[in-house]
Amino acid sequence: MLLPTLSFLATSVSRRLLAPLLVALLLPLSAQAQGLLGGPANQAVTQTEQVRAELLAHAPEGVAPGKPVWVGLQLTHTPHWHTYWKNPGDSGLPTELQWTLPAGVTAGDIAWPTPRKFPLGTLANYGFDGTVLLPVPLTIDPGFTGTHIEVKLYAAWLACRQECIPEEGNFTLRIPVQGSIGLHGQAFEAAFAAAPPSQPAADSVVRPESGFLNLALAGLPAAWQGQRLEFFPEATGLIEPGAAWQQDWDGARWTARVPLSPQRSDSPAQLALVVAPANPPGSGPGLPGVRLDVPVQGAWPAAAALPAAVPDALTAALEANAARAAAQAAPAASGAPITLWAALLGALVGGMILNLMPCVFPVLAIKVLAFAKHAGDRQAHRANGLAYTAGVVLSFLALGGLLLGLRAAGEQLGWGFQLQSPGVVAALAVLFTLIGLNLAGMFEFGSVLPGSVASLQAKNPTADAFLTGVLATAIASPCTAPFMGASLGLAIGLPTVQALAVFGMLGLGMALPYLAASWWPAIARALPRPGAWMNTFRQLMAFPMFATVVWLLWVLGQQSGIDGAAALLMLLVVLALLVWALGLRGKSRTVLASVSLASLLWLGWSVGPNVTRMADASPGTTVATAVQGLSWQPWSPERQAALLAEGRPVFVDFTAAWCVTCQYNKRTTLANADLLADMAAKNVALLRADWTRRDPVVTAELARLGRNGVPVYVIHQNGQAPQVLSEVLGVDEVRAALGGL
Repeated sequence: MLLPTLSFLATSVSRRLLAPLLVALLLPLSAQAQGLLGGPANQAVTQTEQVRAELLAHAPEGVAPGKPVWVGLQLTHTPHWHTYWKNPGDSGLPTELQWTLPAGVTAGDIAWPTPRKFPLGTLANYGFDGTVLLPVPLTIDPGFTGTHIEVKLYAAWLACRQECIPEEGNFTLRIPVQGSIGLHGQAFEAAFAAAPPSQPAADSVVRPESGFLNLALAGLPAAWQGQRLEFFPEATGLIEPGAAWQQDWDGARWTARVPLSPQRSDSPAQLALVVAPANPPGSGPGLPGVRLDVPVQGAWPAAAALPAAVPDALTAALEANAARAAAQAAPAASGAPITLWAALLGALVGGMILNLMPCVFPVLAIKVLAFAKHAGDRQAHRANGLAYTAGVVLSFLALGGLLLGLRAAGEQLGWGFQLQSPGVVAALAVLFTLIGLNLAGMFEFGSVLPGSVASLQAKNPTADAFLTGVLATAIASPCTAPFMGASLGLAIGLPTVQALAVFGMLGLGMALPYLAASWWPAIARALPRPGAWMNTFRQLMAFPMFATVVWLLWVLGQQSGIDGAAALLMLLVVLALLVWALGLRGKSRTVLASVSLASLLWLGWSVGPNVTRMADASPGTTVATAVQGLSWQPWSPERQAALLAEGRPVFVDFTAAWCVTCQYNKRTTLANADLLADMAAKNVALLRADWTRRDPVVTAELARLGRNGVPVYVIHQNGQAPQVLSEVLGVDEVRAALGGL
């Protein structure tokens, strides 16, 4: 767990004073982790913002050959979201289950419940909302002798509302052989009741004709007579699910005339289908239906050939969704995959370059003070270098471990995820405000704390150096330096130990310049001796801290809106008043400090919730460039697919408000008028993917590109692999890439 804090090196910082700051920064991340993981890790549950997936088991008579043993994936959808049936309809993908079972145990097919129909204009999908269980029977061979069945499941599903998000999960469950497992019996019984039972076709018949499919079904439940029914063929692409069609009852015989799909490619001799009452109330599976295998009488009409090109933007968007879902199993990359050793080397070099990123500048300033303070003491210099390195490396390992744990629980997160939490951003703003006020000389800890507490100041400066390394990680982690992107992208998919090795190497690279300087005598001799200049330099360094606070307020404004940023600014002003009042003497201190504390508490109660409350998500706006007719548009997989279907190259900028490198590139290279003119001449479409807030769609696209943080710049063109550019973008590099279009 990341605990960003800092030693105020110009004063001997009290550890007791740092404790509240540690707690203030710990709570937002702890709350986020607990909320996302749902408490202790459970390998049978995966939770996302759209779907909660849980692996369940049901063995009412125990585990033995011939006994009913069931497992199943239960999907609980957030309101307005749904997943798909075996035939998803006009678009979508069915939920897929891949089982790993011990020898002597085999899994059957999903006992699919009756689906619902989700109309979308002239289109329609088949699937489930609410809560649905997909049960699967297990067969136990007579020779099975184990004491338990370890069930492992990889599941992939597509969650859709207006947009679609591919999701996946890995699940593990142990079923003991002795005793019955009936804890979820009610859920399985409900799933069995929702599954359509098979019944003989009797004299039911299907007759195709030009453009239509005629059905005449007999033997349906008598209670259905006179009701409107829904027709679900198991074969995909056979009919037009969203088209209007005719149906009627002829006594006990139900007839329907359903439009055939002009792009169908199948002409079966027997049609497997499910019929059920239409427009079921509530959520979950549809009303229980029946399944029939109906013979086809007559010849199928000739199917139209598929067009060579697909100009329809919606069709292209749906294909993009399918491609994104397929990419979960084999992510695309812009080049050959890098090896573990290359990733470790890239992490080491990237960590060293990270020191040159503008977001790390405030910590660099404080390290200069530390070097100057101990320039004449080689032993203290070396001890501080080791402590700082330990703080950086351990913090990178903790942050990497938290990221891997949250992703294993089903969260779509990436590098820098902590600054996607308004609580963490606000806590860092408070911390940097206190640092700046202290460096500016507004207060000293000895003057604001009681003597008994002030005497508990940290006597070992190595503790200060360690805490400085922790803060350096907190500030540097949102940035992505050259060589880091590919290494982090690979690390997310590696086994835990290897992934943590990449994160640790990244921390070592960042700390290496300071570690080398602390052990190299020439560096110490080159630094100026302690003197009056340090007080001036210390006060000067307050301004980078205040500049960092301004940046954090801007980031918060992107997440919580203007009300959240204004609320935090008011709290910081009153906090500054409080620390100033605590430095006074006599009655003035008592009166002003009491008023300031009361004001701070009242503001925290009245406007404080605005700080952590996410503002309504904006669909994004089009931003004009210096070249007429060329503008940045909000990115989405559908928009990207539609533009590529038109034959246009697409340049995508994956960015975030808290990424300083992103903002630098945006205001320099990506604002270069000559470069923009070249893009306009090549008819390049500009898309901007904003990752300031948690966005699983953007996270999934970054993973497909082999990246796990921002900035990322990609050029897409039909028929070519995506071309990923470097993190610190240059005009010449982009022009060279455009030359290949």
